[in-house]
This record gives sequence, structure tokens and C-alpha cells, in this order.
Amino acid sequence: MSWIFLLIAGFAEIGSVISLKRAEGFKRLLPSISCLIFGSLSFYFLSLSLISLPVGTAYAIWTGIGSVGSVIIGMIFFNESRNLLRILMIMFIIVGAIGIKMTS
Repeated sequence: MSWIFLLIAGFAEIGSVISLKRAEGFKRLLPSISCLIFGSLSFYFLSLSLISLPVGTAYAIWTGIGSVGSVIIGMIFFNESRNLLRILMIMFIIVGAIGIKMTS
């Protein structure tokens, strides 16, 4: 269950970051509330995963899911850069998270 909790935490983190972008500095009410809800869910499920997963592994996977997911969503919905170097760096994050999991 810890890995499922960690995946939920990672996807909630993506929701939090995307809501934060849409909140425009907490000037828009609904995206601001959404950001706080997703952020709270993210931390809650991360805390559940930490009951049985090593903190370093869980944190690396959580931030990896959040950062890679946020970059991909930004590319798709916010017309952010899609250059080859950026995509290569995303691949490094994924490989690093997998490597940390494999060594724990």
C-alpha cells in the first residue's frame, strides 16, 4: 500500500502545482482552494507512505513524479518549451528516481 500512497501523493502534488499556476499568486479563489486541498492530500499520502518506505526513496520518487508531471502538463496545456535538452533533463529525473528505488 505504501507505493500506492506514494503514487497518489505524487499525482496530488501535480494537481497542487498546476492549481498554483492557475491561482495567479493566490488572487483567484477556486484555484487557490484547489492548490491547498491538493497540497494537503499530497503531504498526507506522502506521510502514509513514509510509515514503511525509506524517507530518501519516498521523497525522491514523490518529487520526481511532481516535477516530471508538472513539466509535462506545462508543455501540453501552458505551451511551455518542448526543446530536446528539456526533455533530456526530464529523462535524467526519471532515471535518477528509478536508480534510487533500485538501490534502496
